[in-house]
Amino acid sequence: MTRDTPGTPPSGRSLGTRLLVVVIAALVFLTTASAVATAVVQRARLLGDLDDRLTAAAERGAAGAARHPERAGDLSFLGDGGRPEGLLAARLDTDGTILTAAVTARTGGDGSEGNADPAGAAGVASRDLTGVQRAALGGIAADGSPHTRTVPGLGAYRLLALDAAGIRVLTGLPMDDVLATLRDLVTAEVVIAGTGLTVACGACAVVVRRRLRPLRRVAAAADAISRAPLDSGRPTGLTRVPEQETGPAGETARIGAALNRLVDRAAAAHAERLRAEERVRRSDERTRRFLADASHELRTPLAAIVGYAELMSHGSGRVPAELAWRRVTAESARMTGLVEELLLLARLDEGRPLESAEVDLAELVAEAVRAARAAGDGHLWRLELHPDTPALVVGDATRLGQMVARLLANARGHTPVGTTVVTSVATTPTHCVVRVRDDGPGIPSDLLPVVFEPFTRADPSRTRAGGAAGGSGLGLAIAAAVVTAHGGRITVESTPGRTEFTAELPRRRPVGPAKDPGRPVRAPSGDEMAARAV
Repeated sequence: MTRDTPGTPPSGRSLGTRLLVVVIAALVFLTTASAVATAVVQRARLLGDLDDRLTAAAERGAAGAARHPERAGDLSFLGDGGRPEGLLAARLDTDGTILTAAVTARTGGDGSEGNADPAGAAGVASRDLTGVQRAALGGIAADGSPHTRTVPGLGAYRLLALDAAGIRVLTGLPMDDVLATLRDLVTAEVVIAGTGLTVACGACAVVVRRRLRPLRRVAAAADAISRAPLDSGRPTGLTRVPEQETGPAGETARIGAALNRLVDRAAAAHAERLRAEERVRRSDERTRRFLADASHELRTPLAAIVGYAELMSHGSGRVPAELAWRRVTAESARMTGLVEELLLLARLDEGRPLESAEVDLAELVAEAVRAARAAGDGHLWRLELHPDTPALVVGDATRLGQMVARLLANARGHTPVGTTVVTSVATTPTHCVVRVRDDGPGIPSDLLPVVFEPFTRADPSRTRAGGAAGGSGLGLAIAAAVVTAHGGRITVESTPGRTEFTAELPRRRPVGPAKDPGRPVRAPSGDEMAARAV
């Protein structure tokens, strides 16, 4: 058993061919049915006319035979005037046996053929039938119903037998005219039907081919789409149905439009799949790097702790015990801080609920700048506030303070001494905006897309300086997580000589006194509002 290949009709013929075959078959059937019906109707009409003439001739023959009932074989009535050529008459006995039979025939007018009658000098005379011809007339009952018989040498006849007062007369008229008319009719119908079918088939072939041309284009596009290598990583460039074939009307146009929409959706889905695969790949890569960096960050202080502990346990005098304990304590604090940062980042990523209270960002940022100035007096710290517009948000004051502190610590740790760091607080109708700007060397362009990811450092080397020099690469990730957890967003712009971090938080308009008695809102001091160096 063979299977049909996709895209081909089961019969192996195209849709156009099958449609043309169906149309031609329908035309042939209708034409044939019409011709047959016309021939049948015409035959019935001609036979009806012939039967009427036959009945009239039979009645006249019976009346003529009744004038001489004593003459059983008398057919002299055939010589009466007005008898048509080819009229057949016979006398029957009570058993239906033919006693005598004759047929009229045209003569030259001199009575030279048959039993010419002087009265029949008009050119018609009777001629007796042969035995074979009489045998063809046998078996016809005198029931007044027409019968059709073929008489050898004479052709087809329409025959009618009448019984008039015991006198049985058989009368027949030739069917040559009827058959000739029917033959001419059938011939004309065959010629006309053949010519019409030829023209109609040619026109149908042209029309079907032209009308199916858009469908062939749609089929070609669908075939090309089915063969497109969607796994090649190139979701664009798929074959589309031409726009002229996707109009608003027609089934083919709707199919073409639907196919184009399918192509668009397939391309979009394929592109989205590739983007998802890329995101998964990058996520896996970040996860592997995160685990490796976290392992390294934890292993470094742990190795130091183990080393100093072994030295003290062996009683080696190379390192004083006090120094060893200080190093163990410092490395323990470093490892504890790193673990706490990782836990904080994990909690923020999990979306754990934060404390919700009204927070004045102006006060919070001012305190963070004072702390940064105390921690890094080698930088020039500036604060810009707008006291006429309260910068109130709803959130976790501790986490927001950590966010600002991380941004300031990033500016302090990655810029040289003497760098100016400007921190500003501004408001928009919907957000409070905190900006931290410095005039340091800037962030490398290749790090900007991933600057808020964990363990992102300008120096990715695992042999960088330990301790606080260089940091763990979690500060900006925590800042971004805090802003996101409060429904805001954080961005960075950096060029050599200018780096600016912008954190936007949803603003809450004040409706009265501060509602958090445990954290009173303090107005910034005058020097903090003066937008000058502190």
